[in-house]
Amino acid sequence: MTHSLLINKCLISGAPVFKVLDFGQHPYADTFVNENQLNLSEPIFPLQVYLNPETGSVQLAYLSNAEERYNLYSYSYTSSNSNFSRNHWDKYASTLIERFNPKGLVIEIGSNDGYLISKFREKSLPTLGIDSSGTMCELARASGQPSMHAVFTQSIAKEIKDKDGLACLVMANNVFNHANNPVDFARGVRDLLSDDGVFVFELPYWADSVSSGHLDQVYHEHISYFTVKSSWYLLASAGMQMIDFDIVNYHGGSLRVFAKKGIATAIPAKIESAIEEETKSGLFSIEFYKGLQRALIERRNQWLLQFYSLLAKEPDAVIIGVGAAAKANTWLNWHGLTGMHLKCITDSSEFKQGKYTPLSRIPIFGDEVFADYEKPYALILSWNISEPLKEALKKINPNVRFLSQ
Repeated sequence: MTHSLLINKCLISGAPVFKVLDFGQHPYADTFVNENQLNLSEPIFPLQVYLNPETGSVQLAYLSNAEERYNLYSYSYTSSNSNFSRNHWDKYASTLIERFNPKGLVIEIGSNDGYLISKFREKSLPTLGIDSSGTMCELARASGQPSMHAVFTQSIAKEIKDKDGLACLVMANNVFNHANNPVDFARGVRDLLSDDGVFVFELPYWADSVSSGHLDQVYHEHISYFTVKSSWYLLASAGMQMIDFDIVNYHGGSLRVFAKKGIATAIPAKIESAIEEETKSGLFSIEFYKGLQRALIERRNQWLLQFYSLLAKEPDAVIIGVGAAAKANTWLNWHGLTGMHLKCITDSSEFKQGKYTPLSRIPIFGDEVFADYEKPYALILSWNISEPLKEALKKINPNVRFLSQ
């Protein structure tokens, strides 16, 4: 029987945490259901966010089993699933190669289908990918990328170190925030790094998520929601120091952090300034989140009012969701939308087509389905790439109409 564990302490310091957001009951957001699994019920847990103001830790209250999250159902997300993604990872690789000129072992934690780490292998560098999804490891190995199927921990790091030695570069993109024990994760990275090695991680930036109002990136697979402040304290607790960061245009705004081994004697000015800005914006204030929760509920209610008004005027309207992303599942379930409301959802990934969204059970097809209807509505769920999606859909059906979230 699947279950979640209530954690009422800071994942960085062990100090008390306080509930600041509640999204109700949700399934795993990155789970997509095969047709032969429609007779089963997927696990559903409370989706609640807690805060520790001192460390800046923004985290889930209920933690699920990490192995189960990625293997109970066949994992479907691939990091190379779109031109936008591939271009981002191409630029990411070239940036790190130019800045750090790696000469030894390069490791990627959360290597997915192996697209990014392969860019370093192409430079004749020894590489190793680590991923919690057996399906993704098989894909990576099929392309020639050495991959280890494991949920990364400090003990896994020891296995790698004993077998492959130390790494000059360790990457962890959109995976550090998946760790049930982020301090153990960071200590594992520290143990893998050579003395002059660099740790680079990237993930959605909580400050951008909050300021944009797009909180659909809150889901069970994302245990922690990173700020510059929480990154600083988390790394310090593991015997590492944050040396720099960038804000990049990915996933609607991502934080890219650079770190190395050792304890810092002072906080660099750039990092200190960013923490001050985060504090001023209210990210570590319990009162701030009370207002945010009210605003989220009001926004949802207003959207549903307009949506049902549209259905009342056009009862035969064909409404198709666009983008079967994990964030889409949070948004759909927060709004209570199902296959009763949407004809289907489209996605470019062959690993998602033919499956169904979790809990809402909406079938997933390719974008070409838009050609089957005269004047369909498109509800863009992957809002971070909305413009290229709109352009592509207009080519398939020039009569398509768009609904905003």
